[in-house]
Amino acid sequence: MTGPARVVAPNPSADDDAELIEASRLRPERFAAIFDRYFTEIHRYVDRRLGADAADDIAAETFLVAFRKRDRFDPARDSARPWLYGIATRLVSRHRRNESRRYRALARVGVDPHAEGPEDRVAARVTASGTGFQLSSALAGLSRGDRDVLLLVALGDLTYEEVAQALGIAYGTVCSRLSRARRKVRAALGDLGDLGGRKGGEENHG
Repeated sequence: MTGPARVVAPNPSADDDAELIEASRLRPERFAAIFDRYFTEIHRYVDRRLGADAADDIAAETFLVAFRKRDRFDPARDSARPWLYGIATRLVSRHRRNESRRYRALARVGVDPHAEGPEDRVAARVTASGTGFQLSSALAGLSRGDRDVLLLVALGDLTYEEVAQALGIAYGTVCSRLSRARRKVRAALGDLGDLGGRKGGEENHG
């Protein structure tokens, strides 16, 4: 004879992002799980764009803004990644002059002193022998919108749909901006391989 079914307490870490954010409206401490899940990659993304000096502050501010605006998160979206990358990108945009100066400095030096490894497509291209100054110069010359789309795909590994969610723009706008950015970078660098290319089987519009 079997006994009563064992009741297993829910594991908060197994909740999806929407559930955690919804719960955090009444229990603010639940938002800490969102921080734990995404801080490292948001920090890495900001580091790649503005450098380590700015990354700590902007990554922290990203989550502070997200916490304050958590009631605006769309619960129909299970993942908070696009939302957080959108907040981080808007904060980065306040420093766009610094970002452009950083890329121009990299173009002169030819290497990225903050590069970590080949998993980062843009950083890997920046640090590649003979290509760093061309790519850095091309990135510095992109418009803010085009650069945001390209780097969300290449650094954040977001799909085109996620980029559209992050920036609050149409899917078609993502495609056109990415295509334009890739053409400009190609003109400076040549064959880019998969830089800003297909994401999750989506059509390449470049």
